[in-house]
Amino acid sequence: MLWPDGAPFSDNGDGYQPFIERFTVETDKPVGAVIVMPGGGYQKKMVTYEGRDICQRFNQAGLHSFMLDYRVAPNHHPAPMLDAAEAVRIVRRNAEKWNIRPDKIAVLGFSAGGHLAGTLCVHYQWAESILPAKDGISSRPDAGILCYAVLTTRNFGHPASFKNLLGENPSAEDLEKMSLEVNVHGKMPPVFLWHTATDALVPVENSLFFAEAMSREKVPFELHVYPEGPHGMGLALNDLSVSSWPDLCVRWLKKNAFL
Repeated sequence: MLWPDGAPFSDNGDGYQPFIERFTVETDKPVGAVIVMPGGGYQKKMVTYEGRDICQRFNQAGLHSFMLDYRVAPNHHPAPMLDAAEAVRIVRRNAEKWNIRPDKIAVLGFSAGGHLAGTLCVHYQWAESILPAKDGISSRPDAGILCYAVLTTRNFGHPASFKNLLGENPSAEDLEKMSLEVNVHGKMPPVFLWHTATDALVPVENSLFFAEAMSREKVPFELHVYPEGPHGMGLALNDLSVSSWPDLCVRWLKKNAFL
């Protein structure tokens, strides 16, 4: 359970208690960790093929992994962002116990889970201003991995995700803050993105706009756009081309000293 004393900002939610599942590996020395956030439009979570299956794949590469079961509608912002921030803190707080490098903790998300991971990469200071850690542990991720992520509230966005996240009548300010491509800044961590050009649910422009903003702000990133494939592919085990993304991602993490 993330919040033993009760999850904050749950007054208008369903009382759900978010938690993380731990998938650690045996290792002689500390290595990096990946916190996985399944998609589901901020309405549900695909905890198998965008959650536990992903954790086990990164375990095979020698990395620790965790699945975050975060709050969704009727819980609204900032509940999911605070869940993600606390998950990073918990992993960092227990780094020595679990043989994790506390400076190598990545967040990985699919679709709306990618928006949540991206939100923490961009807005970790906002999360900490809403609910600072009593022990001073930082919630800033050391890397982001965004998989066919919902990233913009503007053209090419996924309106249903933002309705679930922000409610029926979101303020213009919240919509602007949740359009992550316009909030990219130079102090955010490096990011790995992948998308398919034919994604009909969350268009590839989400990743393209975000990558363009990172390039402008000189934030390191790696972007892979596959020519074909539907939304929600997960590990894409049945697609010879798209299924290359986990290996490419692990290589990128190695380059960033996670292994």
